[in-house]
Amino acid sequence: MKGTAGPGRALAREAADGPAQDPRWRPGDAPAPSRRAPEGRQWDRTQLWKDEPARKRRLPDPVRTAAVRAVLIVAVTLVQAMTAFLCTMAGSWLAFPMVLSSIASTVVATWAVLDVWVTRQVWNQRHGVVSAPSSSARQRRRERRRARREARPARIREAGGGPRRLSHP
Repeated sequence: MKGTAGPGRALAREAADGPAQDPRWRPGDAPAPSRRAPEGRQWDRTQLWKDEPARKRRLPDPVRTAAVRAVLIVAVTLVQAMTAFLCTMAGSWLAFPMVLSSIASTVVATWAVLDVWVTRQVWNQRHGVVSAPSSSARQRRRERRRARREARPARIREAGGGPRRLSHP
């Protein structure tokens, strides 16, 4: 089997080619234990993961805390409601207290979700988050632009000229 190259021959060929032919060589690193490398060089290790920038900014701490609290309360409320339903279906004595506690938990869960919304609004207001312009502001801006555009040709005519030629006859 003269024509086939096993893993040992491939390594020998890579070592013979040297670092100039292979982009994985990095200067200044210690040699890797599994491969023989020229002095002061080593194979570049493959990254396990690649860091990517976040698509959205992280929620502020108070808002995130309120959101976690709301999720936990809603989860407990759903478990209570399911337990009340199952107890009712089974005809258990626990059904009535579970229904009452589910109603109370629903009120608390609604309050918790509203707390997230209010906390977010308060944080935005206190920390000066710039909001997008309203549609009415955009409409007024469009009207001003249109008025300026319509006034432009009149100003040019008043200035005493139309289109002027520069250097070509």
